[in-house]
Amino acid sequence: MADLNGDGVDDGRVVERTTVVNTDRGGGSGGLIAIVVLLAVLVIGYLLYSNGTFGGSKTVIPDEINVNVN
Repeated sequence: MADLNGDGVDDGRVVERTTVVNTDRGGGSGGLIAIVVLLAVLVIGYLLYSNGTFGGSKTVIPDEINVNVN
C-alpha cells in the first residue's frame, strides 16, 4: 500500500505516539530560595534605611550648646 520510508516494506497505517518521561527531579526549590533571599534583602535594606545608614537624615543637631565651667 504505502511505502513511506522507501525501504520496500508496506508501512501500513502510521500512528504517531508521544512518550512522557517523568524524571522525578523534585524541582521548584530554587524559586523558593530566591523568594526567601529577596525578602531577606528587602528587610535588611529597610532596617538599614530606617537607622539612617543609607542617607536617611535622622540626626538632630541642636541650635546651641550650653557649657558650664566651674
